[in-house]
Amino acid sequence: MPSELRPDDAAPDFLTAFNAARRADAEAMLRPCADIPRWCNEVAAARPFASAGELLSFAELAAPDFTEAEIEAALAHHPRIGERPAGSGTEARFSRSEQASVSGLEDVQDRLLAGNRAYEEKFGQVFLIRAAGRSAEEILAALQERLGHTPAEEVPVIAAQLREIAILRLEGLLHP
Repeated sequence: MPSELRPDDAAPDFLTAFNAARRADAEAMLRPCADIPRWCNEVAAARPFASAGELLSFAELAAPDFTEAEIEAALAHHPRIGERPAGSGTEARFSRSEQASVSGLEDVQDRLLAGNRAYEEKFGQVFLIRAAGRSAEEILAALQERLGHTPAEEVPVIAAQLREIAILRLEGLLHP
């Protein structure tokens, strides 16, 4: 017969668990947000955080200026906009939720597919954008605008999008 849980036996929230975790485990807890080891390392090294806000503020400024190699490695885990993310892990769950505004719209799907192909041909990687909170039309407009960038212009844009995604995902872990 299972024993009853007392309130103090409840599972800890993300911040409590993150602050208490071993360094490697804390870094692993951050990977679904942004699989950029330097960012995960800097955030984990700064523990403990007194509040979710303090953690989010630090994470937003950690590891400034993601390198092209870091971006390339992180993009290996991101699905194309408009494609259903594979897997059942936290990162795939985040991606499905973030892309909800573009799923099921056939016309949009077709235009995104064409835009994704053009972007990949030009830049050699998937088009990345913080999709959460954006309409399909906004995403398509951003894709068209960014196709006009040079590779040097696009790198900081991708880095900024990765950071926005990381912070939104971290907020999701802190406030499920």
